[in-house]
Amino acid sequence: MVHLSDREISAEIIESCRLGDRDAFRALYDLYKDRVYSIAVYFLHGDQAAASDVTQQVFLKLMTSIGQFRGDAEFSTWLYRLVVNACMDAGRRQKSDVVIADRSRMEAFAGPASQEEDYARAQMANSVRAAVSALPPKFRMAVLLRYFEDLSYEQMAEALHCSMGTVASRLSRGHRILAERLKEVRKVW
Repeated sequence: MVHLSDREISAEIIESCRLGDRDAFRALYDLYKDRVYSIAVYFLHGDQAAASDVTQQVFLKLMTSIGQFRGDAEFSTWLYRLVVNACMDAGRRQKSDVVIADRSRMEAFAGPASQEEDYARAQMANSVRAAVSALPPKFRMAVLLRYFEDLSYEQMAEALHCSMGTVASRLSRGHRILAERLKEVRKVW
């Protein structure tokens, strides 16, 4: 997984975006679109259409509110805040609480293995995805930002607009819920 540092996002690009430079917006979009989509698709239980909508909303919001970015925090942290808000809004609009991803949405696993091992891995991945998907939104977002985006507690606190203690509490609670839901899966492995 490639993580982009804010060093790659120069003040010049941000300023160009503020002035309406389409090429600068394209650069930001190209750098962050996959990360935004990835968070959204996991947060929204694998619903690719909803994740695409959220991604589009995030970048539309970015275009209209780039002037509000003051540079107090890293650009990526500010962007993650937009993603968090858009995902939470979309999650509230969704009617069902849990949609388990079907086999066509599962990611391929690398490496040679027997069909039985492939199937067992796919089942394990599906179980983990379903368990993460079923977490309450505030715990799910904390887990996604920590383990899928590798954000520090400080970055998460900024993105989630809460204290680092609240971040730790949400992760701890999320871990406990996941451990309980995956208890049966662990026995198999």
